[in-house]
Amino acid sequence: MKRTAWPPCAVTVLRRGAAVAAALLAVLSAATVPATAAETPTRDGIYEELGVADQPVDYVVLVDTSGSMAADGRYGTVRSTLGVFLDGLSDTDHVALITFDDRPDVRYIGSAGNPGKIVSSLPKAPNPTGGTDIGSALDRALRELERADAGDIASVVMLTDGKHEPPRGSDYPKASGASWDDLRERADALGKRTELAGYALPLGSGATGADLLGDVVENSLVLRPESIEDLSGYLRRAGDNTRARSAALLLAEDNGKGVTASWTGTGARDLTDGSATASVTFRSATRHVPLTVSDMRVSVDGVPLRVTGVPKQLTLKPGESREYAVRLDGGPQAGGLPYRRTEDGGATLRVSGQVTSPWQRALAPDVDLKVPDRVGVTGDALAVRAEVGSVYFLPAVCAALAAVLAAGSLWWLHVNRPRLRGVLTAVPVFVEAIPERIALSGRRVNFSLREGGRGTVHGRRRRTPEGSRVDLLIRYTPAGASGRPNEVTCEPGAHVVVGGLSFTYLPPESAAGSGSGAQAVAPGTGRP
Repeated sequence: MKRTAWPPCAVTVLRRGAAVAAALLAVLSAATVPATAAETPTRDGIYEELGVADQPVDYVVLVDTSGSMAADGRYGTVRSTLGVFLDGLSDTDHVALITFDDRPDVRYIGSAGNPGKIVSSLPKAPNPTGGTDIGSALDRALRELERADAGDIASVVMLTDGKHEPPRGSDYPKASGASWDDLRERADALGKRTELAGYALPLGSGATGADLLGDVVENSLVLRPESIEDLSGYLRRAGDNTRARSAALLLAEDNGKGVTASWTGTGARDLTDGSATASVTFRSATRHVPLTVSDMRVSVDGVPLRVTGVPKQLTLKPGESREYAVRLDGGPQAGGLPYRRTEDGGATLRVSGQVTSPWQRALAPDVDLKVPDRVGVTGDALAVRAEVGSVYFLPAVCAALAAVLAAGSLWWLHVNRPRLRGVLTAVPVFVEAIPERIALSGRRVNFSLREGGRGTVHGRRRRTPEGSRVDLLIRYTPAGASGRPNEVTCEPGAHVVVGGLSFTYLPPESAAGSGSGAQAVAPGTGRP
């Protein structure tokens, strides 16, 4: 019975092979994608660049030589077209050509470098009485691939036009059983140490035996050509599948690797003048696959900057690094307080764009290049700094504050220390004496009296319904007294008593009329 539980990797390969095989009903020329421009890579060119042709591959070709192969010129077509398949192989490839009818016969084992010699080793005609022992043929094919020096990639190509009809005494009397289970176990063990695939080509409508290859080798593809003339195309397709598997195995180490970008160099960039230069390096992390970044744009986070100087499209060879000098316009901002200072910041690199490989189109669908579609950013943010704000801001603020303070001082002086004018007289209460005259000038007057007392006088401006006026604030300490001085306010023309003295405030117009010989103030009366 056929096995149906195939591993995901085998199912994937078979689906890809089936999808392509349906379109290949004519002779293929290495299944390349036609180049539309000189720079568009072809599959053959990629294989050559990868050196896939130099990677040894083991081929076991099983050719049915039972009597039925003589019908419809099938055997003659196999002989003539097998050379086309062998021409596509490399000299380093290993070929085992085995015919089978009642039993398998090894016709050739050695290098694939001489296709003519290999084809000439085929018998000139099939065995007219021979049966079809597919089990024994597959056993011989596995023994060939189990040798110690077998390659890492192996293919079994089987061409048959019938079903499994072994002779008496065969180890494979039926199309199932313990002997077939043993074949499957051997193929599974072989598949763990090599990339093993099978290609079965049924050459007639009744060639159900071709399906038995898929029962033994899990990663198998049964091709179904509509006529014997398609054999050449399918043989070449089998060879190309093997080369595609070689390429896929080699390119697997590039899966998930893409393009990275980072700032180059160290040290902060000075953006005081609004612009500076820096360097951005783009690196390809692949070993084999070229990469292209399309619609590329570079920006930054963290500092308002515009970055220019990178191309819109960039193609990197495997492992290549390319550095670009970029221009930075912008920089740290002064903010709400535009005083002169140094602002530091970090510009985190951001790169947008689509990452692809020019090889993807040529290798699809047999080789799936898993290329990250975005540019990865590595490294630290770029340090930037700028002298921001105006050098005149702080001096202007200081000047404004000084002006405010000066204005405030003048206002305070105007209100609390107005210039004094007129005369202040002082006379003891209840004692007849000539008043002492204290001339008022300046903003503050210190006075000493005959009685030994001392004091100070300053003015305070007040608003009244009649207009502005200056009152006197008199502080007086009698002779021999201690502690804080007595304090009293005297309006213009008024009399006040403090510390045993009667003070009279004579404004300028009143002081002029009083004269130097003014009468003494009557004791206790406050009047002359």
